[in-house]
Amino acid sequence: MSHSLNILVIGGSRNIGYFSAIRLLASGATVTFLLRSPSVFDQDTAIQQYVKSGKAQLLKGDALVQDDVQRAWDQAGSGGIVDLLLFTVGGVPKFTFLKGFVISPTNLATQCLINALCTMPRTSPPPRVIAMSSTGLTRASHANLPLLLKPLYGYLLTVPHKDKLGLERVVAHCAGWSWNAKDDGEPVEDLVGPDWTKLEGLPAPGSFKRVLVVRPSILTDGECVAERIQSGPEQDKGKKPYRVGEGDLRGWTVSRKDVAHFVVDAILNRWDEFENKCISIAY
Repeated sequence: MSHSLNILVIGGSRNIGYFSAIRLLASGATVTFLLRSPSVFDQDTAIQQYVKSGKAQLLKGDALVQDDVQRAWDQAGSGGIVDLLLFTVGGVPKFTFLKGFVISPTNLATQCLINALCTMPRTSPPPRVIAMSSTGLTRASHANLPLLLKPLYGYLLTVPHKDKLGLERVVAHCAGWSWNAKDDGEPVEDLVGPDWTKLEGLPAPGSFKRVLVVRPSILTDGECVAERIQSGPEQDKGKKPYRVGEGDLRGWTVSRKDVAHFVVDAILNRWDEFENKCISIAY
């Protein structure tokens, strides 16, 4: 890289966003976190060392509030052009008997992403965006799931996946990707209203190509297999810790730490390979 990256992270208090941010900070990047509760990192020695060095900035705010997201862009941009937005908003689902897992609000990721895109700096070039989604959202993607996973996706994860489908619809609109409205509908209308495409500041259809959508399989808290292989015996060299590819992969699980490994590898080393694509990842 010609310069250390300047990155805004929304959804980085835990899981994929957190593990990715730690890797990015270790690479020399400057990371601004938008956090509802910055105190989440009070006892986190890994983050605090970067706060003390000035490489990590913790900004209190709610990504559901557009003015807070604007402040986050402004804060991140105070040190130079923002190179990338890492968007990993997902919420904490709660189980209900009738609806499976639910999130509140039901449009959490969709609305937060819209706020981020509507307030994104109009620099040249604009920031890159990585948005975290999931497998099994569209009808075609659901059809490609392993048979035993289909009830899980069809019942337990319906509500959070509707939100992720809204997120993907927003990206498809801004990036100019085709959308199968006949099979998958227009979910965003249910989440943010019928006139969402006319929102002030939202990139025009097909105008924003610097985006990567990542679709992990079912996420686990397992180890980072990529690190184990890279540091293992010579006979382990050459093994693939996980599979990635456009479209759908028939896979069961992948750890959050391996998704973070892929995200950072894509940012630092393989952006030209993955830009303007939707990439699935699984073991």
